Amino acid sequence: MRMHPLLVLFAACFPAAADPQISVTVNLVVLHASVTSPAGAAVTGLTANDFQVYEDRVPQTLRLFRHDDLPLSVGLVVDHSGSTRPKLGQVVSAARRFVQSSSSEDEMFVVNFNDAPSLGLPAATPFSHEAEALALAVSSAPAEGMTALYDAIYLALGHLQSATRDKKVLVIFSDGADNASTRTLAEILALAERSNVMLYTIGLFDLDGPDSNPGVLRRLAKSSGGDAFFPKRLAELNEVCERIARDLRNQYTLGYLSASTAPPGVFRRIRVVAGKNSIRTRPGYTLTPGSP
Repeated sequence: MRMHPLLVLFAACFPAAADPQISVTVNLVVLHASVTSPAGAAVTGLTANDFQVYEDRVPQTLRLFRHDDLPLSVGLVVDHSGSTRPKLGQVVSAARRFVQSSSSEDEMFVVNFNDAPSLGLPAATPFSHEAEALALAVSSAPAEGMTALYDAIYLALGHLQSATRDKKVLVIFSDGADNASTRTLAEILALAERSNVMLYTIGLFDLDGPDSNPGVLRRLAKSSGGDAFFPKRLAELNEVCERIARDLRNQYTLGYLSASTAPPGVFRRIRVVAGKNSIRTRPGYTLTPGSP
C-alpha cells in the first residue's frame, strides 16, 4: 500500500525503529493555511517557529511544515440552471483563466448541474489540465431547469476520492440556491470536513436578486478553510479565478499529532496564530474512524 506523501515526509523526519516487522500508524492533522497581513497582502517567508497551533485551546507541536507549491486536484462545479444562461460565457472564460493560472502538475475535472449533476469530461478522461478541454466541458452543458447544488458538491467530493494529488479543492460557481437536491447542506458540510477539501465559492447573482443565497456560499467556504467571492460584475470573474489560483499556490501546510483527549464524534476546534497576521484554514474536525 502506498504511503501518503505527507506521511512519508513525516516518517523521514521522525524515523521508526529499524525492525521491518514493526509498523506504526499515525493520524496527522493536516492544515492548509492562507496568511495575510493586516493590510490584506499575502505573507510569505514565514517559518514553522512563526506559527502557533491550538486544538481546543491546547497548544500543539508542529510535526510538518511546508511552504511550497503542492500539486492540486481541483473540481470546477458550475451552475447550469436556467437563471445562469446569460452568465455562462463569462464563467467559461473564468474557468479557462483559472486553469491557465494553475500549475501543469494539477489535475482538474468539471461537474455541471441543473436538475441533477453530471461530470463534464468524457468518461475516459476523469481528470485533465487542458484549458480548452475543461472550458468545453463547462460550455457544452445546457443552461436550463432547477438547481441541485448540494447533489453537485456531493458528486464532486466523491470524484475527488479517485484523485492522486494530496491537496484537494472545489471551485463552485453558483447563486447559492438549491431547489432540487436529495442531499442536504448539513450532509455536504460534514462530508467536506471529513474529506479535508477546501471549497471556494463564487456568487453568480445580483446580491439583491430573488435567487441569491450568499449565506450558503459563505458557510461552505468558511467551514472548509476556503473563501467566498461575490463579484459585482461578471467581468470580474477572471480576476477572481486568478486570485483563487494565487491563494492556493501561496498557502502553508501545517501538520501535528493531536494531543486532544476528546472522544470520537466531538468537534475539535482549531486555531492557528502567526503574529498579527490573519490566518484562514479549516476551523476544526470531528474525529471518526480513519480521520483526521
